[in-house]
Amino acid sequence: MNALSEALLTDLYELTMAQAYLARDMTGDAVFEFFVRKLPARRNFFMAAGLDQVLSYLETFHFSEGDIDWLANTGTFTPATLNAFRAMRFTGDVHAMPEGTLFFPHEPILRITAPLPQAQVVETRVMNLLNFQTMVASKACRSVLAADGKPLIDFGLRRSHGGEAGLLAARASYLAGFAGTSNVLAGARFAIPTYGTMAHSFVQAHLDETEAFLHIAQAHPRNVVLLIDTYDTEAAAEKVVALAPRLKSQGIAVHGVRLDSGDLADHARKVRQILDRGGLAETTILASGNLDEDRVEALVGSEAPIDRFAVGTAMTTSADAPYLDCAYKLQDYAGRPCRKRSEGKATWPGSKQVYRRLGPDGRLGGDTITVANETLPGRPLLRQVMQRGHRSASSPSIQEIRDYAQAALAELPDALRRLDRAAPYDVRIAEALEQLAQQVDRNT
Repeated sequence: MNALSEALLTDLYELTMAQAYLARDMTGDAVFEFFVRKLPARRNFFMAAGLDQVLSYLETFHFSEGDIDWLANTGTFTPATLNAFRAMRFTGDVHAMPEGTLFFPHEPILRITAPLPQAQVVETRVMNLLNFQTMVASKACRSVLAADGKPLIDFGLRRSHGGEAGLLAARASYLAGFAGTSNVLAGARFAIPTYGTMAHSFVQAHLDETEAFLHIAQAHPRNVVLLIDTYDTEAAAEKVVALAPRLKSQGIAVHGVRLDSGDLADHARKVRQILDRGGLAETTILASGNLDEDRVEALVGSEAPIDRFAVGTAMTTSADAPYLDCAYKLQDYAGRPCRKRSEGKATWPGSKQVYRRLGPDGRLGGDTITVANETLPGRPLLRQVMQRGHRSASSPSIQEIRDYAQAALAELPDALRRLDRAAPYDVRIAEALEQLAQQVDRNT
C-alpha cells in the first residue's frame, strides 16, 4: 500500500465540506482566523507558539497516492473530488503573530487567506499545532516567571501524551524561557540544549551507593550531577563529599546533586550545609519531582538554596488547563465579511489586525482589535509570513524566537506576572470593526 500523508490528519467533515464546495465551484478566497475565546482559570495571558510547524505543514501539504486510494475505498468521495485532492496544494497567504508574542482572548494570532477548499481542509491540523504549543508555552512561561531567573529544564517526555507531544512541548517550553530539555530528539531536531542526570535504578543496580556515584562520574566526567535521594538524602550528600577528593584526583568535578523527593526546601538547606562544609561550595543543587509553577514559586520564596529546577508532567501536559478554548473561524468569503452569532460563540467579521500600546514605563498598556486595512496607534502584531504558499522569509532560529519571547515577558506589567488571576488586560474593539459587525448583522 502506498504511504499515507499528513493530509489525512484531519476531521472527516473537512473533506466532505471540501467535496461540497468543489461540486458547487465555491473556490473563491476565504479568510479564516485562529483565536482563543477565554483564558483558563488563574491565567492572565497566552504566549503564541507553533507557527513554524504550521508553515512547514502548509508548505508541504499534499494528498499522497496512498491517501487517494484510501479515500476512494471509503466510497464517500467522487472521482472528481479525488482528482481535485490529488492536485491540491496550499497556495494561500498567512499572516500571524510571531512565536513568543503575548496575546489575549479574541485576538487572532493567525490568519489564512486561501481558496475555500484549501483553507477548510487544513483547519484541523493547523488548530492542533497551534493549540498544543501555545498551551504549553503559556504554561511554561508561568514557571519561568516564578523561577525569577533560575534555570528550568523540561523533564516531561515520559509522561507526555505521545511522542510528538513530548517533542513539541520541549520546543514550546524552550522558546518560553526554559534552559533546555532531557528530550534527546528534541535537542537534535530543534537545537535545544539537553540535560540529564541519572535514575534511581542506576543506584539500585549497585550494591553500594558510593560505587554508583563513582561509576556514573567516571562514565560521564564532564557533567557529573548525582541523584542523592534514593535512600537517605543527607547521608548520600555526605558520601558525595567523601568521594569528591578521589574524583578530583582523576580530574573530575561534582557539578551538581539532584533532589527528587520529600521536603525539597528542607533537604536543600541541609544538603547545602553538607556540601559547603565539605568544600563543595561550587556544587549546585537541582530540584525535581512533580514540580509546577506554584511549587517553584514557593521554593524560590522560601529562599531554599536550589539553583535549578526540572519541571515535567505538569508543564508538558499543562495539567491545570490541558486544552485551550480555541477556534478557527471563517471571517470572509469571496469579499463578503462573515460573522457567527451563536450564543456565547459570536465572532467579529472580516480580516483583522491587533495594535498594541505600551505605557510610559514600556510595559503593555492595551490592545485594540480592528479591521486589517485600518492603521491605529501602536505596534501591529500580525505580520505576513507566507505568500502564495511559500514563506515570505526564512523562519527565525529557535534562539531568536526565545530571545523575542523573553523581551515580550519583560513588557508584562507586574499585575500580569503573578500566578493568580489579575484584573483583565485592556483589549478594545475598534469602532471600524463594530460598524462592520453591525453591517453584517443587517445583511444576514
